[in-house]
Amino acid sequence: MEGEVRREKIMEVLQKEKTPVSGTELAKRMGVSRQVIVQDIALLRASYQDILSTNRGYLLYRQPEEARRYRRVVRVKHRKEDIVRELDCIVDAGGKVLNVIVEHEIYGQLVGNLVIQSRADVRRFMHRVEEYGTKPLTDLTEGVHSHTIEAEQEETLDAVCMALAEEGFLLR
Repeated sequence: MEGEVRREKIMEVLQKEKTPVSGTELAKRMGVSRQVIVQDIALLRASYQDILSTNRGYLLYRQPEEARRYRRVVRVKHRKEDIVRELDCIVDAGGKVLNVIVEHEIYGQLVGNLVIQSRADVRRFMHRVEEYGTKPLTDLTEGVHSHTIEAEQEETLDAVCMALAEEGFLLR
């Protein structure tokens, strides 16, 4: 079973179970070692899955309905000069940019945490990029990248996607 499929199955198990599931039990169900499960859980957490480790096993954290936040990964492309416009577009529509993700041909998936939720955050981020003389991750992929966007309502995520599409940034 490939890693991505296995991680989807792990999430299905954790979503169904109300009590912790041990790493050993998950390993048996998936036909892999417990260490592979530990690595899969780390990758799932890195992709913002709320998985808790207890002394009895893994448990999916379920927020109360009123505190639930929605997330969506959007794939975009733009020039370096359009970073501010892209980020402003997202926050103006009510989204919070959790990260930037690029798929590198040698290193695989590279993720940079951003946590940008206002125009002021955008300006601080760009100031730091300029101050340190760094290049954005998108330089590695000719402008193609993804963001995990978070919002309080699914409709806000739809509005973010619509705004990105109107600017010509959204890739389908």
